[in-house]
Amino acid sequence: MTQPLPTNVAADKPQETTATCPPGAIHCSHSSGTRSSVPHPRGSEDGAPGVSERPSPLPLSPGGRGGISAPAANGNDLFLKNMRQLWRFDPALAMEVDAVFDDERVPVERARSGGWTAQLATAGGQAIYLHSRHDPEAEAKAFADAVPLDDKFCVVVSGLGLGYHVQALYRRLTGEAVIVCSEPSIPLIASALSCVDLSDAIASRRFILLTDADKNRLHQRLQPFNTLIMLGAQFVAHAPSVRANPQAHAAVREALTEFITYTRMTLMTLVANSRIPCRNIAMNLVHYVSTPSVDILRDRFRGCPGVVISAGPSLRRNMDQLAELQGRAVFVAVQTALRPLAERGITPDFVTSLDFHEMSRKFFEGIPNLDRVHLVAEPKATWVVLDDYPGPVSLLNNDWARLVIGDELGNRGGLPAGATVAHLAFYLAVFLGCDPIIFVGQDLAFTGHAFYVPGVEIHGAWRSELNRFHSLEHKEWERIVRNRPILRTVTGNDGRELYTDELLFTYLEQFEKDIAAVAARVINATEGGARIRGTETMTLREVAERYCAAPIDRERFAYRDSECRRDPSRWAPTRDELETRITELDAAERNCEELLRLLEELTGLVDDPDRFNRRLIRVDELRTKVQRESRAYQVINFATQMAEFRRFSADRRISAAELEERERAKRQIVRDTEFVTAVREGAIDCKEILSDALERIEEAMERP
Repeated sequence: MTQPLPTNVAADKPQETTATCPPGAIHCSHSSGTRSSVPHPRGSEDGAPGVSERPSPLPLSPGGRGGISAPAANGNDLFLKNMRQLWRFDPALAMEVDAVFDDERVPVERARSGGWTAQLATAGGQAIYLHSRHDPEAEAKAFADAVPLDDKFCVVVSGLGLGYHVQALYRRLTGEAVIVCSEPSIPLIASALSCVDLSDAIASRRFILLTDADKNRLHQRLQPFNTLIMLGAQFVAHAPSVRANPQAHAAVREALTEFITYTRMTLMTLVANSRIPCRNIAMNLVHYVSTPSVDILRDRFRGCPGVVISAGPSLRRNMDQLAELQGRAVFVAVQTALRPLAERGITPDFVTSLDFHEMSRKFFEGIPNLDRVHLVAEPKATWVVLDDYPGPVSLLNNDWARLVIGDELGNRGGLPAGATVAHLAFYLAVFLGCDPIIFVGQDLAFTGHAFYVPGVEIHGAWRSELNRFHSLEHKEWERIVRNRPILRTVTGNDGRELYTDELLFTYLEQFEKDIAAVAARVINATEGGARIRGTETMTLREVAERYCAAPIDRERFAYRDSECRRDPSRWAPTRDELETRITELDAAERNCEELLRLLEELTGLVDDPDRFNRRLIRVDELRTKVQRESRAYQVINFATQMAEFRRFSADRRISAAELEERERAKRQIVRDTEFVTAVREGAIDCKEILSDALERIEEAMERP
């Protein structure tokens, strides 16, 4: 919110905030041999012991260990100062650096200015210096000054060198901007920490050092900075470091690029569509409170093979084997696979749904035997599917639903939120206790230049456009080529390259991350598609012979008759909660209207600090009232994610800009006006949504 104006100047300085990043395990990707435990880690405040692998050094210049040795760790005050902060904020990396012997470090030599540089060899044997032999600090300042940072909140640096350019970049950072630096050589990191003071950067938690391309660790380290990274990232390379180890730096850069792509796509999808899921969740409250929790399924099929059936183009190759396998494995299908399966007489045991578009209804229309198929859905799925579904239903836990109706009514068992129905199907198979978990139809790429398995709903929608000059295959290819700007190649299960696009690639990334986190064996029996790291590759016939010999005991499905009944007694308290939320939203709308009047008045008082600050007293009163009634505003914020994102962006840009005080105050008022307007609109929308949900609850209560 807009801050008071000092009476002798025009506006306040913004409050500084620091993002946090939990320490993550980082290991060098080039290591050999071991070192015994380190009883007294250098720079450690607690003396925690540890065991670490000893990394092999970078290639030295052709002349061998020229120059002088790197400053020794013992007795080096600068090294100890840096390590003290590294032990606090990244103990795993500190342990690896501490395990580097002094004679393993990269030899350094004095520059004429008194600083340090080092000579290394490229892959081709050419000797190069990491920094200027004359004045490395001046060179680093020129490097940093040339990097455009005005609208960037993340700087991705390939290569640490001895750290001079990172130190210079850090000094240029404003606001909450972060530096992400890749450096695969632990010995070089040890040398850098003996030569350059990076302690302030490390202690700020806005300097993240990555030593390899491991995606799990990368996601863990960078996830707290997702929104900042999405606001603007600048890639720069320290050329000598990259030339000394090009492959390792290229791998980390590729992993970082993929992470940013994944983050941007995920967050923008969430932000842009936030109101649609809220409406679906509200409309589904009548089912949410009355159907059984997914907890009834936990480990119900422990040790049984589970097949996750997706609708990729290669699914057609597995249809015959799936028909033979029915009854000998638990089938968990995505909603888009229902019709192709039904055409072959295959009925899954479970089906997943999370799509919020009403078109999803077509996936279920006319499908036989759904009364015995358990639908597991996210509450954001379109309510028209749930209204018409004839079989058992379980909806997953949802935070917004709990805000609306309270924890007592809204707390339900949950699975991780699925990026797609296929991810949700995988999470369900894990939750069921299935082992192994087998993928079929999980292409994540355009196998045979096709997008879908034959028989899916979109093929029916295309039927009127087909003729002898315009075949189904041609329509499939058009669908792929439409994404030409975001096409890329991946390695297929058969070792050959095939096309995918950025969206499918982010789904592949998510699968690889999820698979790494589960104990069950995961087998990719998709006979086509992209290779999925962390899976074993087999044909479905091999899987059937090895893991699916015995039929599943049908008693495991008996719960459908005894535990899947609806509980209408929960509708009345849900109605009461909805009425209370609507009243609270009315009050929130009134508060927003008063705030907007005050902000309009403040716009004309920027040049009069005394009157400006007096009017801010009422703003503070309203702010306190908002904090007391925060539940209503939390409900609204779920539905106004774009407004929240724009405010976050505006905050950071105002904080980073060097503005005259009156101009800063004006921008703060504009920011707050836009945000409060969006919150008021959100309150109106949420009232309408909850009123419609209340009407559905009351109609359900009136039915016999």
